[in-house]
Amino acid sequence: MFGPFESRTDPLASRFVFLQRVLKSALLALVVSSVALGVGVLGYHYIARFSWIDSLLNASMILGGMGPMGDLPSDAAKVFASFYALFSGLVFISVMGIVLAPAAHRALHAFHLDDEDENGDEGTRKKT
Repeated sequence: MFGPFESRTDPLASRFVFLQRVLKSALLALVVSSVALGVGVLGYHYIARFSWIDSLLNASMILGGMGPMGDLPSDAAKVFASFYALFSGLVFISVMGIVLAPAAHRALHAFHLDDEDENGDEGTRKKT
């Protein structure tokens, strides 16, 4: 989806390419978050027998790290809520990685290019 990032011997990508990467990352993060929210809403609705709006509220609160809002009526609902909470933690970590990847890569690449300039190794980079 993102295409390859530039390697250490390539020049820094243009701002336009960087902004495209940021936009693609944000869209992917939105898709992942939406799917995770959908899983939670369906689980709370069909397993815990919450109304649609209460299911949305509980799934949103768990996914956002705030905790559940309603009492869970059955053991199955409690097991679902436990696994959904763990799943939500992994989704949070994944989404943060997706969102931060373009900026982290750009910063590290720029630092690497600065190191090459200071060491006089500029000839190893490709010129465009």
